Order: sequence, then structure tokens, then C-alpha cells
Amino acid sequence: MSKSSPTSHPGYFQLYIDQVKEKELPVAFTNQSQVIKDFLPSISEEKSLYAYAPGKWTLRELLQHITDTERILTYRALCFARDEASSLPGFDENDYAAASIANNRTWESLTAEFVAVRRSSLFLFDSFTPGMLAKTGTANFNTFSVNQLGFILVGHFNHHKRIVEERYL
Repeated sequence: MSKSSPTSHPGYFQLYIDQVKEKELPVAFTNQSQVIKDFLPSISEEKSLYAYAPGKWTLRELLQHITDTERILTYRALCFARDEASSLPGFDENDYAAASIANNRTWESLTAEFVAVRRSSLFLFDSFTPGMLAKTGTANFNTFSVNQLGFILVGHFNHHKRIVEERYL
């Protein structure tokens, strides 16, 4: 299914969708797989503890945030594809990052975890029919389609990769 127009999701999610140049979700996921494979191992264990300013996340915390967000958004996609009628809760990314203790882990373990989570996400989105991708649901008082959530996942990684390149490396 191709990129959809925005529904009522918050504007900050459009920022992520806009960072995906591909028009088809499977192509976007496929193209990003090689980027992930090349980019994450290029960061050293030592550099992964770097934060570009006081109070900003380290690269380890940032990658844990990306992984946590991937899990949450794929859960939402699964719920919506399966006709969940309940509104799903939001989450506070800063609270999650603070509770993650990501800096106690190695960059290698965080990278392996993200790659495994992304692989699971790919299986999930590959299992969705066009009808499932078109389904919508509510999370944090906003409506999303399953397809939009896929584009948000790809764009979320692109967004943070750009920030890492601009501010961390």
C-alpha cells in the first residue's frame, strides 16, 4: 500500500512520514534494511556513550528509544489490523528512556536487539493484507492507519539517523 494522506495524527508524526522518500511501504522497509546494516555497526562502543549536550540522550539511550518506539508502534499496528476497538495509551519517551538503563548495556547488544525487533516488524507488516493496512485505530487520542504506522517507523529511524549524523558524529 502506498503512502497515505494524514488522518488526525499529531503533526509531529507527519515529520516522520515526510522523511520517507519511497511511496510503497515494502520498498521503504527493504531500502532501510541496508542502511541499518551499514550505519549501526559504524558507531563504536566508546562513541555510543556520547551525548552532544548536557541532558541529551547518549547514543545508547537513543537507540533504546528507537527500539522501544518500534515495539510500541508495531503493537499498535497489530491491534488496529485485528480490529481492536479500545483506544491505546500513549507513552512518554523521556520516562521510558530514563527507566531503560541503556547506558548499562553494550552498543553491540542494543544494536542486536534493534535488528531483531526490526526483523519481527518486517514479518508483521509482510503479513498484513491491503485491507489490514487500511484499517485504523486510536492511540493517545489520535487516529492512525496501520499503513501510516509503518511509514512512521521507517521515518522515525531516518529522523534519528539524521540527528546522529548532525549532532553526535
